[in-house]
Amino acid sequence: MPLTDDEVRHIARLARLGIEDDEVARLRDQLSTILEHFDVLSTFDTEGVPPTAQSFDLANVERDDEPRPSVSRDDVFLNAPRSEGPYLRVRAVLE
Repeated sequence: MPLTDDEVRHIARLARLGIEDDEVARLRDQLSTILEHFDVLSTFDTEGVPPTAQSFDLANVERDDEPRPSVSRDDVFLNAPRSEGPYLRVRAVLE
């Protein structure tokens, strides 16, 4: 399924990508090749195959949430550019 230059520009605009005119031909060829691969997939018989989001079962692997020692306050302040008393001083983000 070969794409046209206008279709490539439209896809780039939808993706909010700025592409130069000299890139259009290269991207047209690359995107057309990708679409050809998808055309091959459409030849497989998927009758009776339920739609799936994952091809394998997912399981969360979590560690036990147990308290443990943290970094000391003095060590934190060693890396802080500015401090004020027992607090870290940061630039204002909002006015």
